[in-house]
Formats: sequence, C-alpha cells, structure tokens
Amino acid sequence: MSIENPIFRTEDLCAYYGDFMAIKHVTMSIPEKKVTAFMGPSGCGKTTILRCLNRLHELTPGAWYSGKIFLRDQDILEMDPILVRRKVGMVFQKPNPFPTMTIYDNVLAGYKLLGIRLKKEEADRICEEALRKAALWDEVKDILHRRGTFLSGGQQQRLCIARALAVNPEVLLMDEPTSALDPKATLQIENLIVDLKNTVTIIIVTHNMPQAGRVSDYSAFFYLGELVEFGPTAEMFTNPKDPRTEEYLTGKFS
Repeated sequence: MSIENPIFRTEDLCAYYGDFMAIKHVTMSIPEKKVTAFMGPSGCGKTTILRCLNRLHELTPGAWYSGKIFLRDQDILEMDPILVRRKVGMVFQKPNPFPTMTIYDNVLAGYKLLGIRLKKEEADRICEEALRKAALWDEVKDILHRRGTFLSGGQQQRLCIARALAVNPEVLLMDEPTSALDPKATLQIENLIVDLKNTVTIIIVTHNMPQAGRVSDYSAFFYLGELVEFGPTAEMFTNPKDPRTEEYLTGKFS
C-alpha cells in the first residue's frame, strides 16, 4: 500500500546469516508518528528486519544485507551506524538497564556512549524529561541515584524506554517489549506506546495479536522471511487479503 512521506522505506531488502536468507525481497513503507506492528510466527524474520532498521543486524557474525533502507531520504546503509542508532532507538525483549549504573546514569548512557559531555543542568533536564515521557518520573524522582536493577521488571523496561528516548530518536524499535512482564506492567507499557506515538514513530514486534490490535495503527505480517501483507491494523484484522494472514489471525498456525 502507498504511504505518503514515510519515515522508513525499504526497497528489495534481503537479510542473510551466512548463506541463509532470513528476509526475502521486502519492499515496504513505514508511516511517521504511528505505531506499526510486525507480526508472524516464530522464525519468520520479524526481529531480523527490526534489527536491520538500525543496523544491529550486521553486528551478528556472518550477517549481511542487500537492497536499500531509507530513513526519510537517506540510505542508512551508507550512514555512520552510530548516527543511525541515535536516530533509531531500540528497546529489547528483556529489560536491560546497565547493572552498575544508577537510574540517572542509565537514562543518560546514550550521551556517554556517543562521547557527548553534558552540563549538570542540561543532564538533569534531559533525565527528567525522558523519565516523564516514559511515565516513570513520579516513581523514581527520589531514588535517581539507586541502581536501575533495583526497580521492578516493568519499571526497568520503562527505564530502558527512557534511556532510548533521552537522545531524541525519530523512531523507537521495540522487540516484544512486554513478553517478560506481568499483565499490569504490560498494560502500563501499552498505554505508554499509545501516548508516545504523538512524538516518535514506533515499530513493535509482537506475538500477541490482541496487543497489536490495541496499540498499533498499521500491521505487517511476515511468513518465512516474506512480507505477506501490510496495511491498517483494523482492516487487516477484519478483512485480511491473503489466506496466510487469515490463517495466522484465526490461530491455524502460530
């Protein structure tokens, strides 16, 4: 389908692990300031294509690409990977705050990794702003100098979201961000995703179809490395165009 002024665009994207082709000739456009869900059975390539979008894929030994990935009009495969990862943040399946760092230092870790020195007032402002965006400030404002690992699982995941947001990315990638969380923490993250799309584009990998229905505006269905179907979530869930999508959505395979 046609997306006007997409933030991401792939052209004939293939991703490999050695000789194995994990992503097969994917051409798609991702709308800006919307939530797009990547769905499909295990091993279908969802996480691989997510990792392609901020050039993490190439960090796996033997992994490589062909085709093009555009962030706005820039081919990210020709950009400095560090710049790409500043523009395109990542939140992983399992909460992973840096264990030796305080909550405060975790939020600002991206600046340290980029070699950017911040004045104390600016660092304080960025930290508070990011924690507020991640709906965590009120819970941690009095314990900023305790270790991030002191927090609950749901709080740790919101800390990781704050860390990604602190460097003002244009896109936030989320790889099954609630799969390790309890229902209450999952609901908090889902509500946060819906709020955040006003300021940042979100792409989420999820096995949880009800979750995709709740939080996403668009969905992409992958099967055996191919993009089978892409479109508005409500439309795909009620009137899938491909029988493989319908079989997946009705639980005939998972």
